[in-house]
Amino acid sequence: MFTFRKGAKGFTLVEIMIVVAIIALIAAIAIPNLLRARHNANETAAIGNLKTLVDSLESFRANQSPTSYPGAGVNSGGVVVAGLGNLDDTVPPYIDAVLASGTRQGYTFAYTPPAARVVAINGVNFNVYDTYTLLAAPVTDSITGTRSFFVDQSGVIRVSQAVGVDATAASVPLE
Repeated sequence: MFTFRKGAKGFTLVEIMIVVAIIALIAAIAIPNLLRARHNANETAAIGNLKTLVDSLESFRANQSPTSYPGAGVNSGGVVVAGLGNLDDTVPPYIDAVLASGTRQGYTFAYTPPAARVVAINGVNFNVYDTYTLLAAPVTDSITGTRSFFVDQSGVIRVSQAVGVDATAASVPLE
């Protein structure tokens, strides 16, 4: 049945345990660094996405008559553009469908227009939005991101360092 060669050598249990311990030690060092890298990548992507949104909103505003950011009653080429969710419905789209969904790369993006100002042109009333606020917050605090970000029509991105505290217009500017 089984034949054993005289003098056959193999690994001892102690040698195998030492190799397993070394692999576990390397994993214990590497895994937290990989998770932190993902966390930092999400925050960097959120900042980049805010910049994209600011550029898209400014482009949208420049193409409206009268000039307006998205909000209730604002049309662009026959498409009602009330917020981020409609900026991908225009032709051509201002942003992609994933960003328009409001969640991307571990962050949620919330667009808020102010109360509308009504402007009459040739007897037709138009809703006009002169300002807006955008908030980028982690989907899961301390997992997908720690910091939250805020931007308004000024284009200055502001940051909150506190976990679970949303950035506001009073937060420190991002450097």
